[in-house]
Amino acid sequence: MSFSLSPTHSMSEDEFQLLRDCIYAHCGIHFDLDSKYILEKRLSLRLRDLDLPTFYDYYHYLKYNRNKEQELMDIMDVLTTNETYFFRELFQLKAFSDEIIPELIKRKAARGSRSLRIWSAGCSTGEEPYTIAMLLSTIPELSGWKIEIIGTDISQKVLHQARRAVYGTSSFRSTEESDLRRFFHKHDNGYKVNDSIRELVTISHLNLFDTNRLTMLGKVDLVFCRNVIIYFDKPAKKRVIESFHSVLDDGGFLLLGHSESLMNISTQFTLRHFKNDMIYQKPDCFLAGGRR
Repeated sequence: MSFSLSPTHSMSEDEFQLLRDCIYAHCGIHFDLDSKYILEKRLSLRLRDLDLPTFYDYYHYLKYNRNKEQELMDIMDVLTTNETYFFRELFQLKAFSDEIIPELIKRKAARGSRSLRIWSAGCSTGEEPYTIAMLLSTIPELSGWKIEIIGTDISQKVLHQARRAVYGTSSFRSTEESDLRRFFHKHDNGYKVNDSIRELVTISHLNLFDTNRLTMLGKVDLVFCRNVIIYFDKPAKKRVIESFHSVLDDGGFLLLGHSESLMNISTQFTLRHFKNDMIYQKPDCFLAGGRR
């Protein structure tokens, strides 16, 4: 997820602070004063569409209009763009498929379970959850298991594309030709994810700041949240990471982007050093010291 730009209305510093705080309270995305021009240019489009003369009028709309909840959801499409592709961060994915999944299979089997739930938080246009499904489909030991991959995002626009599951050239910059043939078929001017992969994935709208909706998610074995929390300030990061800790089963794993860290954010996770990458893990309270 990254911020994108566009053209203008004039925003005062007071208007900026009101709108910044309103957006922050809604979803945790933080704009510092240096980012004022981003908010100004992006939200100018909403002033134009709603025929509002000033940013203060727009703030009033977000606070009191009967359509305020829908507008708050809609501006997520305006404020963010989503840059992602299949099989991104290969070393981390190799740690996931070659090291973490075998560990989870062994632990689950010991407890008599043959189910696996994985959450892709901030799934954007869907490349990440479908990549996870593709990797899991190649692991023979998971044959006959109940596999559920939940992809969520705050932007309705990207979720529409994720559900459609049709992708162009830019999504395949890290995809082997053999994987393209194996997991996709030609559709319109792009490639569509095969139904056998799509049926493993559920795509849903979710705001990571929506505590009530998060409790409905249920327990998961692993959370992917890559290049999302970089847009939060420290209190928002702590809140979201706490949510991940609550949702994860004991011994579950949290995979962040390589530019992200829990340093000074949370001490609730152990940083495991795998052969291919370093991954955060929620300690298993049933095992002494959280070790396997």
